[in-house]
Amino acid sequence: MTRTLITSAIPYINGIKHLGNLIGSQLPADAFARYKRARGGEVMFICATDEHGTPAELAAAKAGKPVAEFCAEMWEVQKRLSDGFRLSFDHFGRSSSERNRALTQHFAGQLADNDLIAEVDEKQIYSKADGRFLPDRYIEGTCPNCGYEAARGDQCENCTKQLDPTDLINPRSAVSGSTDLEVRETRHLYLRQSKMRAKLNDWIDSKKDWPILTTSIAKKWLNDGDGLRDRGITRDLDWGVPVKRGDEDWPGMEGKVFYVWFDAPIEYIAATAEWADAQGLDDSAWQRWWRTDKGADDVRYVQFMGKDNVPFHTLSFPATIMGSNEPWKLVDYIKSFNYLNYDGGQFSTSQGRGVFMDQALEILPSDYWRWWLLSHVPENSDSEFTWENFQASINKDLADVLGNFVSRVTKFCRAKFGEQVPDGGAYGDAEAAVTDEIATRLKAFEGQMEAIELRKATSELRAIWVAGNEYLQSAEPWAKFKTDPEQAAATIRFALNLIRLYAVLSGPFIPDATATILSAMGDEGAAWPNDLDAALSALAPGHGFSVPEVLFAKITDDARAQMEARFAGA
Repeated sequence: MTRTLITSAIPYINGIKHLGNLIGSQLPADAFARYKRARGGEVMFICATDEHGTPAELAAAKAGKPVAEFCAEMWEVQKRLSDGFRLSFDHFGRSSSERNRALTQHFAGQLADNDLIAEVDEKQIYSKADGRFLPDRYIEGTCPNCGYEAARGDQCENCTKQLDPTDLINPRSAVSGSTDLEVRETRHLYLRQSKMRAKLNDWIDSKKDWPILTTSIAKKWLNDGDGLRDRGITRDLDWGVPVKRGDEDWPGMEGKVFYVWFDAPIEYIAATAEWADAQGLDDSAWQRWWRTDKGADDVRYVQFMGKDNVPFHTLSFPATIMGSNEPWKLVDYIKSFNYLNYDGGQFSTSQGRGVFMDQALEILPSDYWRWWLLSHVPENSDSEFTWENFQASINKDLADVLGNFVSRVTKFCRAKFGEQVPDGGAYGDAEAAVTDEIATRLKAFEGQMEAIELRKATSELRAIWVAGNEYLQSAEPWAKFKTDPEQAAATIRFALNLIRLYAVLSGPFIPDATATILSAMGDEGAAWPNDLDAALSALAPGHGFSVPEVLFAKITDDARAQMEARFAGA
């Protein structure tokens, strides 16, 4: 079976992320990783914190802490929250690691050896008020392309056009707001992406199965204006990977660091090496995932990210990998996502608008959030979080359909047959019909999960849950028990096996509920139903079970109103 390497876009270190960030990369990646593991595949699921660059320096200064100390503390926060959302990373690394430092410097050396690095004397904006050169992202102004007044110096978030800071109209410092800016000369390294344009174009063209969102963004960056431009990969900053050419100093680059967007994707590789180090394994353990000369030929590499990260993952990072002329594994599939908006607007950290990961876990268990987000994942267009929709989805899908089925079946069985799977009776046409329906839907569900069509997959899973409810309503074991207790026993035995099946299938989406149900069913090690008939008879007569606590409490109108008011923002 093909091994699956999964990377989620690495979150920036400078703050706690909101639900839109979570559904834009990490959470769907986790659902896919859990599914592939459940199917018996070997999975390496990697993420990390992105720790370099000006935002980290500024956030640390605001907190009154050295930047290294601040990043270490924020890594702990983000790790705790990822654990809280049950994100099943094999390793959650740090881009400030020694592994990433060495690999970044190695790639820079390889690119230079292959004539893909140019030293460029360029004019950059210097802020007198801030006493520093301003990185692209910390210069704001009006976009010359669309007129958006809060465009950044590297890219306009409104029209996505790639920019240089000097392109902006009425530029200002995003640090201090000062317009007392001047252009000064400084020397930097550029990745000569333009030399890779044809190769990148052919590579993207070969990816016929990529989402339209991914390829359209990549093609736009390749073909807009003059096409793919060379990209600066160094900055005048203190915090970051020092500029070296492999192990050697780089004359003229003293005091400079690599641009965060050069070293951050390399951390995917470095974090896998960090995983091997943490396990006490040698380099061959991580190289078999990343080096095609070390066994990575049978790896399928899937990346998850929001659409704003697509240009760097389809162009700059592949240019780095290809340009090294070394046998590194290239991504096979990029699953990109649109944006999740919040209740008629956007999430806003500064205005306290929207729900952030730490707040979400204070309010409700992670399964509530996981289910809503994954069933509304913005795959084909932007999605919108509203409290009415959230309440309806939790109450109908989780409480009424899944939770109610588990509760009714287990409580009825305990009352009439005790806490064990009842014997007696035989399965008939009704059970065969449900099995046939589930078999059809299960095949569709598996196909959707393999294709990473998560929204469709959650809809199919809900339909599988509904099939059990409709079966139970039609069979009416509570009425049948009075006239034919043997047949009622058969119905309940079948329903208990449905509960076990539902728990297994639901694992990628609501893992805590899955664990609770399987524990109650006395079968924590339940495997994926490759043989559906066997799965629906796995709990044999006499097998003990317990009645679980309420799986999902309904969200009341009052509770919804309180949450809506709390997170409306200033």
